[in-house]
Amino acid sequence: MKKFLALLLAAMMVFAFTACGGGGSSEEAADDSSDAAAVSYDDIDDNCESEDGTYQIAMVTDVGQLKDGSFNQFTWNGCKKYAVDNGKTYKYYQPANGQNATDEDRIKAMTDACDAGAEVIVTPGFLQQTALEAVAPKYPEVQFIFIDGWDLGIDNVLGVSYQEEQAGYLAGYAAVMEGYTKLGFSGGGGGSNPACIRYGYGYAQGANDAAKEKDVDVEMRYSWEYGSSFSASDDLQAMLAGWYNAGTEVIFMCGGTMFNSGAAAAEAADGAIIGVDVDQSAQSDAVITSATKGLAQSVQISLENFYGEGLQKGALVLGAADDAVGLPVDTWSLQNWSVEDYNALFEKVKSGEIKVDNNSEMADPSTAGLEKIKFVK
Repeated sequence: MKKFLALLLAAMMVFAFTACGGGGSSEEAADDSSDAAAVSYDDIDDNCESEDGTYQIAMVTDVGQLKDGSFNQFTWNGCKKYAVDNGKTYKYYQPANGQNATDEDRIKAMTDACDAGAEVIVTPGFLQQTALEAVAPKYPEVQFIFIDGWDLGIDNVLGVSYQEEQAGYLAGYAAVMEGYTKLGFSGGGGGSNPACIRYGYGYAQGANDAAKEKDVDVEMRYSWEYGSSFSASDDLQAMLAGWYNAGTEVIFMCGGTMFNSGAAAAEAADGAIIGVDVDQSAQSDAVITSATKGLAQSVQISLENFYGEGLQKGALVLGAADDAVGLPVDTWSLQNWSVEDYNALFEKVKSGEIKVDNNSEMADPSTAGLEKIKFVK
């Protein structure tokens, strides 16, 4: 743990450019850690030109867009930053068929990356399992990093996951302590994505505990509709607009560019939203806070471990105890719940005094016996 924290601090230092590093947009992307030093990931080119046509660090997404302002983008930010800091070449490989990519599409993209000289391939997304099991054994010298993954029992595959339930808990607790009693959750993956399930279930638990503390009742709309591809859509925006019109005050948007539909609906209704994975406050004035996890930093740490120690396997699980999840207090717009109160709650989660259920199959928290929450359609 001490090594993780030391590397985390190093990873958050302002970087110097190398051959593949400069010339990107000057727009500064929001970091995925509340106390990180200012780092403009957008100043690193997404495209690195390799003199010999080989690329040492590769990333392959499962579905969704690279520039989603959240999960994929900040995983890529970690790849790029480590590469420019350490003189490595890098390349993004998007599977064919975009949001409808199949296992075969992902297998081909990973194979292409290996054949182009990849020493390590970062594979964000829970849909990567089948492709990893097909490709990794064929390239035993290549390190595969499975973000939002788990231990596949393969010598060259490291699963990196997060205790999203803790971040969700903090967000739900904060929303109710701020004074909201009509909450919503809109999740990606159709109710089959373990990370999104943990976020949502944690959110409901946090809201329930805060409601007990304040002795209030909370109403919650909870849906996986229109989120299977983690993408914005007119149908999703219409559903969320209906929620706001029915009285919902704040919605936790949990799924890639689904955020854009939530932001549009919230802004039109003068409502509020909670971002996910990274601090999304810069993307909409409707954001009151975000449930974050250290995507870019954990990727850099995993790359550092590989290049320093060799092939990594098994699972790395990061949470509050590692300062790897939380809320970005420097940018939140909460007015009725203090940073001091948040820090006190965080320490209870960090120490284990508050234990948040991490059931990755609880896609329907209305069955969880949360007595202060009424789930409505």
